[in-house]
Amino acid sequence: MKIGMWFYGAGTIFTGILDIAWGAMDGSHEPIQALGKNLPGQQMLAWIAGAWLIAAGAAMLWRRSERVGAGACGAAYLIFAALWLPRYYAGIHAMGWRIDVILGISFGLAQQVMLAAPAAIVYVGGGPANAKAHQRAGVAARWMLGLPPIFFGLLHLVGLRVFATIVPPWMGFGSFWAALTGAAFIVAGVAICAGKRDVAAARMLALMLLLFEGMVEIPPIFVRTHNQATWAAAAYNLVAIGACWIFAEFVAGGAGVKGLGDAESGAVARGDLVNA
Repeated sequence: MKIGMWFYGAGTIFTGILDIAWGAMDGSHEPIQALGKNLPGQQMLAWIAGAWLIAAGAAMLWRRSERVGAGACGAAYLIFAALWLPRYYAGIHAMGWRIDVILGISFGLAQQVMLAAPAAIVYVGGGPANAKAHQRAGVAARWMLGLPPIFFGLLHLVGLRVFATIVPPWMGFGSFWAALTGAAFIVAGVAICAGKRDVAAARMLALMLLLFEGMVEIPPIFVRTHNQATWAAAAYNLVAIGACWIFAEFVAGGAGVKGLGDAESGAVARGDLVNA
């Protein structure tokens, strides 16, 4: 899991640095504004969140503290996920019961839930020997990692014209690539949730996100250098790549949710799967 841990930890640190550098939480991933546009102390909250993420991400990169780091990362990303909930009321109240509105808010919520998935694996994996607890963590991580790509894919298909504009111009056929990406997200999510070819699905999802990082997320940084959202999108993608990789190696190591054999249970209880 070390490759995934480095992506996950480094991306989390990067996100924290951005919060501190801008003195604000990124509205596309950490929508503190959902609690009120004039909420007092937003800059201080951004600094606290940034410091928390930097410390949590750094802890994930050190074996002795990775369990503490996982708990801290999981807590942060679940809080960011909760910040999206008020937007269901605000969005529907402002624009009505529209599928694109509901999917758009669900997209933001799902992004953060996905990042909390590996935290459950690492936190439980570094704890006391308990095969059942490890299996439950695997179940939770499977759904937390599997459902979000389905929402991503549905929004790609519903908002095809919008996502087509994100495709690099040199590739052409923007609508085709946007639709193909949406279908790929849905297939990967269904495979992970169903436990069918889930390791391959998680690895291919990580690869697709890695391609997005180089082709879609990083190039705009050179054009919109002073835009926090542009940097934050690249940082998020790094964490998401790590999340997919950690889950893939967790399941590949024998800690799936279909039942654990004696040898596998012993490996899980010793934490070998997490520390591999």
